[in-house]
Amino acid sequence: MFNEYRETTITRLCSDLARAFTAIGNIMVTGEVANAKSYPGGMGFLTLRDRGFELSVFVPASRARFCRYRNGDLVSVAGKLDLSPKKAQLQMLAREITPVGAGAIAAKLEQTRLRLAESGLLTRPRRRLPLLPQLVGVVCGSDAAVRKDIESVIANRFPGYPVVFCEVPVQGPGAVEGIIGGLSVLQAKGADVIVLARGGGDASQLLPFSDEEVCRAICAAAVPVVSAIGHDGDRPLSDDVADARAGTPSIAAALVVPSQLELVARIDGTVAVASVALSTRLDRSRQAVRNVRWTDALHRRVERETHRVARVDLAVVLDRRLQRSKHDLVVVDWQQPMVRRAERARAHLSMQQLRIEALSPARVLERGYAVVRTADGSVIRNVNQVRPGSTLSVSVVNGTFGAVVTAPTSTSTSTSTSTSTSTATGSSVASSAPDQPIDQENSRG
Repeated sequence: MFNEYRETTITRLCSDLARAFTAIGNIMVTGEVANAKSYPGGMGFLTLRDRGFELSVFVPASRARFCRYRNGDLVSVAGKLDLSPKKAQLQMLAREITPVGAGAIAAKLEQTRLRLAESGLLTRPRRRLPLLPQLVGVVCGSDAAVRKDIESVIANRFPGYPVVFCEVPVQGPGAVEGIIGGLSVLQAKGADVIVLARGGGDASQLLPFSDEEVCRAICAAAVPVVSAIGHDGDRPLSDDVADARAGTPSIAAALVVPSQLELVARIDGTVAVASVALSTRLDRSRQAVRNVRWTDALHRRVERETHRVARVDLAVVLDRRLQRSKHDLVVVDWQQPMVRRAERARAHLSMQQLRIEALSPARVLERGYAVVRTADGSVIRNVNQVRPGSTLSVSVVNGTFGAVVTAPTSTSTSTSTSTSTSTATGSSVASSAPDQPIDQENSRG
């Protein structure tokens, strides 16, 4: 028997070992942390050792937020055994790493408390619990005692009150994820208030309710959260961040579920107060009616109505007058006077145009008259303005020509002139004939 061997390969051997480790299942190992290393992204390695052996532990990046450790800490590692890739070396895949021992737990809680304080979660404003929630949610473990206590309190205070329970792991590996998931489930179901409930236990058992992720999930919840963990003396960090704290789950149930008897008494009291107020108001109204003098009231009412009728008549008269005025405006032909004024203006303009044309110097020249000017351009209006030998400029309808004064006569006789050699517009030399006298006329400029 000892000389018989089974041939195999390294890969097959490693596969057999991996199957054997899988058969062991999930385990929890306690030991001291050594050679702890962390890498970007959250991945880490550490050595877990006791007096006899050492075990390599690999922390995946996806589980890094559930694993807090440092060299020298006594911790409990929850996970499973596996072979490291490419090497046939035994290692443990960590799912959660939690401290062990009062000192280590206290140190972890203090570190978590400092981080929560830096984020302002310990001093954030607390939300008020609803007076009459439509649905109460409870996150608890599978412990029948806690659920029974809550159901008993609800049955005493308000039988049949709507409550939904979400049972999750409340200690050990997976508790943190279970609690966070329970909060999400109850919010999705429409709970108006949520109670975190758990029975008593030691510090290590209550550690999930002091986890930083759980505390942040409580603060991020859309509805108020009541922390009821352990007994009255237990103080996990969830008590410090929750909207309300209850010493026990039973006290928490009394906080969130109203008392039916108290509600009925409050309603009866409100109805009684309202009845007294209505009775008082009715008595005052009756007394006021008795004090009314009906004759005076009727006279005042008649006066008001008469005034209203007068105002109505005045409004009718004004409306009729307005309608008549509108009709008159429609009937009147307001355009006709404008047309007549335009025709008169057009006729006046035509007359003025004819008058201007009649007085125009050009029209005078067309009738055979001429304009005589001196050398400097002055118009000759008097015979005394010229001397023999003076050179003149004569303008007629179709041009201008020059002339020389021979001998001016007196004012009683006509002026005789003879033309010298000059150039007329469009001709050569021109002479004045006896049968064509040159008349002088002032140009109206």
